[in-house]
Amino acid sequence: MFSVPVPLPTPSRTVISTRTLNLGVLAHVDAGKTSLTERLLFDRGRIPRLGSVDAGDTQTDSGELERRRGITIRSAVAWFALPDPVLGDLQVNLVDTPGHPDFIAEVERALSVLDGAVLVISAVEGVQAQTKVLMRSLRRLRLPTLVFVNKVDRMGARYDDLLAEIRRRLTPAVVPMVRVDRLGTRDAGVVARSFADRSFAAEVAELVADHDLSVLGRVIDGDLPADLAGPLREQACRGLVHPVYFGSALSGVGTAELVDGVRRFLAPRPASSDDVRGTVFAVERTGKGEKVAYLRLFSGTLHARQQVAFRRRDPSGGVEEHRGRIAGLEVVGGRCGPLTAGDIGKLRGLPQVRVGDRVGADDDGPTAHFSPPILESVVRPERSGREVELHAALTRLADEDPLIRTRTAAGGATSVLLYGAVQREVIAERLAREFGIEAVFEQARPVYFERPRGRGEAVHEFSPRGPNDFWQTVGVRVEPLPPGSGTTFTRQAHLGLLPKAYHRAIEEAVTTTLRQGLHGWEVTDCAVTITRVGYEAPNTVAADFRHLTPVVLLRALRQAGSAVHEPGYRIEVEVPDDALSAVTGLLLSLEADLGPAVESGPGWLVPGTIPARCLHDLAVALPGLTRGEGSVCHEPGPARRVRGPAPTRARTDGNPLDPDEYLRFLSNRNLAGR
Repeated sequence: MFSVPVPLPTPSRTVISTRTLNLGVLAHVDAGKTSLTERLLFDRGRIPRLGSVDAGDTQTDSGELERRRGITIRSAVAWFALPDPVLGDLQVNLVDTPGHPDFIAEVERALSVLDGAVLVISAVEGVQAQTKVLMRSLRRLRLPTLVFVNKVDRMGARYDDLLAEIRRRLTPAVVPMVRVDRLGTRDAGVVARSFADRSFAAEVAELVADHDLSVLGRVIDGDLPADLAGPLREQACRGLVHPVYFGSALSGVGTAELVDGVRRFLAPRPASSDDVRGTVFAVERTGKGEKVAYLRLFSGTLHARQQVAFRRRDPSGGVEEHRGRIAGLEVVGGRCGPLTAGDIGKLRGLPQVRVGDRVGADDDGPTAHFSPPILESVVRPERSGREVELHAALTRLADEDPLIRTRTAAGGATSVLLYGAVQREVIAERLAREFGIEAVFEQARPVYFERPRGRGEAVHEFSPRGPNDFWQTVGVRVEPLPPGSGTTFTRQAHLGLLPKAYHRAIEEAVTTTLRQGLHGWEVTDCAVTITRVGYEAPNTVAADFRHLTPVVLLRALRQAGSAVHEPGYRIEVEVPDDALSAVTGLLLSLEADLGPAVESGPGWLVPGTIPARCLHDLAVALPGLTRGEGSVCHEPGPARRVRGPAPTRARTDGNPLDPDEYLRFLSNRNLAGR
């Protein structure tokens, strides 16, 4: 027989300092996450009135472009306090993230610093494409996550049907913590569910039994445990189950219950050690152009005026380091004193800092779970003669978003990496507004890359008896690495054979040359070994090795051979029953590799992968084949070797594969530099 659970023992009233919970708010665009952030801040007394996305006066969307477009572009941090005389006050740092897929890099950076998340879903639109992408990442990270179903006061809002959709399309490990009265009306309200309700207790027991053998045994015996609150909290804190709340951010209905869920089911991440470890996840600039870095500290302590070493990984996988002194430090929440584990701080006085920089070991927090941008667009100034200014402006924007990565293109233009058209429009507006540069973006094209197919070696050896274009010796070996390995650089030649400056020049040249392989695309998953070195004194300087190394490296790569790969998307296409054949034919015509279709509600779910260049054609054709009922969920997926002739990209390095052309390039560059 079911019995009412006994109260949990009251913890001793010891004095505990304020704890900090870093909470992300994530959603598909227009689900209402920024409105929810406003409501939470307003209800906790942090802002005097509710802002509106439509009016452009929200707290976290503070940028001019965000206010005008009505979307979140950059992650923003706000906070509120939850007093608790027993366990100690809890400071909640709210990290509001973009919902548009073009700004998925911002979401990734937020995920790296969070203790928990609230995933917002519209009660009307339900589970959308970006919702699925986000939930997959949250579950993969085992990041404790609450679900908030917003807009229950809107006509068309759903409860039972939406819960079934969440279980089918996101995860079955959810439990609704409230029920909704007068759903879909302005008078909608919520009532908390209680363990005294046998049906609710049975629902929770069945859910937590999947990860708790003691509960499973009781359920099998037909005896509901008296204490289900404890197992539910423990599994929610481990990211195994997800409590679901319903409400309305605009009216405030259900948000108090959500805050109670934050208090009950989410907990700060414990410090991993006493060492100083942290991650820079956002960079802003003041009106005077000074950088302000947002850093989440995982362990240790940071003080103002402290000297700090930052590390970052370059695109080839190497580690760069720079040092700086913290001129100013402000702890989010306004507390005085140093930055301690769990806190987010705003650091000033670090001109070299970039998003993604880490303090201490770089194994703290989740690693990257979204692919880098897969589109490239060449950018030129509308007015000729401003190419240098444009390149400098784009480089400055790359400090805030390293994934856009700038590159000098032919004719003095600059190329940038992008996720999509909206991001391109935002960059263009920022260039005009902040730098006074009207820019023209060429048609975006997919970013291809090269992988070596085999092993290749080459050497240029200086001989005092023969003609020489270079008075140095360099030998290089190139070998393939497993996909996803990046690139490695090692020296087989003894370090003492050359001055350190010469070795450094060789390594820099290798990194630069691998950005343009045999076909002009970046080379990855490649091991480069310097096998021989030598030079003729006093006729050698470091620049000579910088010029010679690309010639030898590309000769070795040509011997090894390289295959061009193209980016792809992992897709799930939902189609009605009578459109399955037509949609499958469309997908095959777009070079998609398909998995077996599975029944999903009244239709079918077709999984697969598709080249990035074909995704737009799929999105355009799908509505016509499905009477507007079909939908596609996509996320960056595995790359695959290009079928047919390999695409090429114009070189900007003088073409070391052609000795005469390369020497003319070096000669002209030297003359221009005089």
